[in-house]
Formats: sequence, structure tokens, C-alpha cells
Amino acid sequence: MKIDTLETPKTSIQVIERMVALLDALATYPDPVSLKELSKVSGLHPSTAHRILNDMVVTRFVDRVEPGTYRLGMRLLELGNVVKSRLSVREAALDYMRALHKKTQQTVNLSVRQGDEIVYIDRAFSERSGMQVVRAIGGRGPLHLTSTGKLFLSVDEAKAIRAYATRTGLAGHNKNSITDLSKLERELSLVRARGYARDNEELELGVRCMAAGIFDDSGKLVAGLSISAPADRLQEEWLDDLVQTAGQISSTLGFRPVSVA
Repeated sequence: MKIDTLETPKTSIQVIERMVALLDALATYPDPVSLKELSKVSGLHPSTAHRILNDMVVTRFVDRVEPGTYRLGMRLLELGNVVKSRLSVREAALDYMRALHKKTQQTVNLSVRQGDEIVYIDRAFSERSGMQVVRAIGGRGPLHLTSTGKLFLSVDEAKAIRAYATRTGLAGHNKNSITDLSKLERELSLVRARGYARDNEELELGVRCMAAGIFDDSGKLVAGLSISAPADRLQEEWLDDLVQTAGQISSTLGFRPVSVA
């Protein structure tokens, strides 16, 4: 097993490249690693690897578990937490949203949950979208009538969903609105099975939406990414792009899907 250094961007300082190569090598092992193995994986001479590892032990980027074996240090976790605290969902999503809008030429929304509603916190759109109604940033929508709202309801327990229905009365906006608890529960089952949600003119006649979830490093659903379009213009092929984009944003936030053996 050897790290392909051709895929790693070059720096102007060789020792930094070598340090990164060792950190990357350490990151591939769940348990402490020997100097011999790190030298082999990183492609560095043992004496070079040993010298750099010693310096990283002093600065707490690497821990020496016992003579000759190493693992990633707590300093990396401390710095990672600082980065996490400064990285907002909006910052992580913006460039990806613009790229998705450029590809679909339709409105792309970023929404979060606040109580029994979703709140639109960012949007990528053009004046040519043809949307009859464009909800402003800061606008709100009921959970059960919006695609992103359904994502959030789908991760709630059954008891919480029933409580939501009682509080809100599942009020509808038009003939397509889901106003029956059993129908909502069936809809949420589909959302869980599919991994995405839809709004088929349930909030606004003439407007359809599809949404995919954005997750943080703990696996928590923190936002929804949706495409809104005139009902006759929403294209099914956009769904894969939407899910992929939401996944890219989640990765930026540190989310790693759990692999199924």
C-alpha cells in the first residue's frame, strides 16, 4: 500500500509535502503504525520519516504510542473542531448550489428547520426561471407541505410526527396538500426508503420541488437542498444531480456515510 503522491498538490516547501504524506499515511490506519510501515507507505526514507515524526510529536500533531509506533495526535482534532465551528452550512453549500443552478437553470434552495417550519436561508436562481412564486430568503413553509420539510419529518419518531400533526392540524394550502396523518405517514415512509423527498404542488399550485438532505459530521440532518421549478418543467434527471450535490455539501461538513458490509 503506497500513497500516490501524484494526486497530492505540490507545495513550495518539501518538508511540508513530506509531513502531509506521513499524516495521510497515519490516517489510513485505525491502530498505531510502525516507523517501517509509515516509511514504506509514504515513500520516505526511514531516517527522514523518523525526523519529521519526532517534530510532529513535539507539536502534538502525532502521538508516539510506544517506541517506534505512531498515531494521529489530538492537536488535529482540536484544530478540526475550530474549523467545524467556523464553517456554516451556507458557506459550505454556496458554490455547489451555484453549480447545480447553472446545470438546471432552475431555482436551488437551501433550507433549515425551525420548529414546525422550514426557513429558506439561501437561494441560487435567475430571473428567467419562470417561477410564479419565488419564496424570499427568510421565508417559511410548513414541514408537511414542503420537500425539505418532509425530510426533517422523516427522521422524527412516530410519536413526534403525531404531535406535529396535532399542533398544526396539518393545514393545507390547496387541493394537493397532504392534510391526513395516515397519508403523511405513508409519504414519509417513501422518503425514508428513497432518500429524497418531493412536493408535488402541495404548497403552491404550479410549482413542484425535490429535496435531498445535508448531514453534518455526526450524521445529523442539518439542512435540505431542493430544486423548485414550474410543475411542467421539473425533470427527473435532475434528481441524481441533486442527491450528488447534497452529498458533496455533506462531505464538506465532515459527513461520512456508513458503509454496509
